[in-house]
Amino acid sequence: MHKNYNLSNILANFAAANKVSHFYIMEWLINLFTSTESVAHIAILYALVIAVGVLLGKIKFGGIALGVTFVLFAGILAGHFGLTAPVNIITFIQDFGLILFVFMIGLQVGPGFFESFRKGGVTLNALATSTVLLNIAVMFVCYYLFFDTTNPHNLPMMVGTLYGAVTNTPGLGAANEALNSVFTDNLPQIASGYACAYPLGVVGIIGATIAIRFICRVSLEKEEAELKAANAEDTHVKPHQMHIQVNNSYLAGRTIMQIHDFLNRDFVCSRVLHDGHVTIPNRDTVLELGDQLFIVCAQADAEAIIAFIGPEIQVEWEKTDQPLVSKRILVTKSSINGKTLGQMHFSSAYGVNVTRVTRQGMELFATPRLPLQVGDRVMVVGPEDLVNRVADVLGNSIKRLEAPNIATIFLGIVMGIIFGSLPIAIPGMPVPMKLGIAGGPLIIAILIGRYGYKVHLVTYTTTSANMMLREIGLVLFLASVGIKAGAGFWETVIQGDGLKYVYTGFLITVIPILIIGTIARLKYKFNYFTIMGMLAGTYTDPPALAYANQSCSTEAPAIGYSTVYPLSMFLRIFTAQVIILLCCGA
Repeated sequence: MHKNYNLSNILANFAAANKVSHFYIMEWLINLFTSTESVAHIAILYALVIAVGVLLGKIKFGGIALGVTFVLFAGILAGHFGLTAPVNIITFIQDFGLILFVFMIGLQVGPGFFESFRKGGVTLNALATSTVLLNIAVMFVCYYLFFDTTNPHNLPMMVGTLYGAVTNTPGLGAANEALNSVFTDNLPQIASGYACAYPLGVVGIIGATIAIRFICRVSLEKEEAELKAANAEDTHVKPHQMHIQVNNSYLAGRTIMQIHDFLNRDFVCSRVLHDGHVTIPNRDTVLELGDQLFIVCAQADAEAIIAFIGPEIQVEWEKTDQPLVSKRILVTKSSINGKTLGQMHFSSAYGVNVTRVTRQGMELFATPRLPLQVGDRVMVVGPEDLVNRVADVLGNSIKRLEAPNIATIFLGIVMGIIFGSLPIAIPGMPVPMKLGIAGGPLIIAILIGRYGYKVHLVTYTTTSANMMLREIGLVLFLASVGIKAGAGFWETVIQGDGLKYVYTGFLITVIPILIIGTIARLKYKFNYFTIMGMLAGTYTDPPALAYANQSCSTEAPAIGYSTVYPLSMFLRIFTAQVIILLCCGA
């Protein structure tokens, strides 16, 4: 006989067992926890579930912590014991949390989304795409081998298992939303499959990545040495500074712009020492033999510039008659957003030169075509009073930068929801596909993050603010899904197919990693640490990235992760809806 585990009965039984009058159990306290319609009850329910889940998520099992995903399990536990809320309110909180979560992800990855396809990124993203498709293929094989295909609930439950196996929560949200278009009632609780597969999914990703190391006979020490050697040879990443002397007689009497055009290489001349006097040059400054220049350029171009202009020398600029300063200035004025360095006319209008720009931790060479964005740090060289003048023009206000751009976020959410609601008719689908509240905001956020400056949208958000909003959205979503699924979770695990979800999820996790990881190593010769990061990014799994970072002193895992993460996240969300609408709606 099934026992009623709701909280009201538990409190009543406790009182009776201890011969305590109900008078001593304050009625208001009982109502606070059992009256599901009250705002106070709903707030306490979510606060407890999230707090308990986050705290338990910090506990490590075998050196691995599940993190905020434990909120899902706390929600399931709460739902199992009868702690719940009205379905419409839970659904609203769930959907709003999902929107907030995916939008902040899109805003974060947007600036580097399209750039991730350059160079080796194309191959890495192709491997990531293959992994996503292989995950889906293994899921279908397991579905046809181990489950009753006549039951319309089994395939949706396998989709939930798939997203638990690949540790992708936004995909679960997208699949949940798509189910509303297919099932009018008796909605499958796919979060149960997700919860069954998730713990072993986290372990399986790390375990399979380690297995690749032994399959391909990888030496970690050798891999790291090769990475350091390759980084030392990479001359295209960081700006290069040098002092050179004009020794080429052809250049005498010619302007810096003429020399720049003739060389056909980007460089910035920030100072000129002529006859013992230091000046801040502009494009029309005329050079003479013997002039000493301070040049900033790409490392790959340094040799050609030296060969054309003159040899590299040592200069002590501080001993010259005009002291110059170098200062990093923060772009905080929204009016500057989207303007190129060429449009700002720093040398001609302000008498200073910009040598490089730092954006999101990356140093960019200051070409005239480079658009400035709020949050950029600009290296400005010139007399102190003129540099301070430029600081006023760009803003240079940390306080202003820390102020959240709430309008951009919610305007983007509005656009994302509208975009996600557009019906897309695809042949073979019973109903038009919609990107929904997961896919729509994600795509719009990526586009705003990348191109928002062109329409003067300030998209900069501090890392801490982005993480806070993202985590709030995630825990609200997970808590809601868990509370919904909690009522029938125990029956699913014990009496249903819970064990099947566990081992099929493990197969979905491990098989694609072993295949794609081995191909990436043996065929494409990628460094093992890059492969670790790529696989962690494909599975959007931070614990796997943390393990990879612990194994390597370089940034290779993080680069691999960030290269494939945007596309993988998009594909996980997109394919979730395609599977549900195309296969479950037939």
